[in-house]
Amino acid sequence: MVTNIYVGNLPFSASEDQVRQLFEAYGQVNSVKLINDRETGRPRGFGFVEMDESGAKEAIQALNGADFGGRTMKVNEARPRERRPARW
Repeated sequence: MVTNIYVGNLPFSASEDQVRQLFEAYGQVNSVKLINDRETGRPRGFGFVEMDESGAKEAIQALNGADFGGRTMKVNEARPRERRPARW
């Protein structure tokens, strides 16, 4: 079973490889996706990590509130995206 983890308050200089290395200490990482602003292309300071369920629980406990690049990360299980009404 795969768990999707929300990782917030990342330094804007963080790379997907750096985040992958951080989470690999707790288990198999399937993917890392850092989110960029659509208009500017600049990092938004958050992303998502997919990893195995047991490693995900351990990573969430260990990394939530931990310092990464001078910022205190917020790490928790990602919630499903809310549906937005269509805009005309």
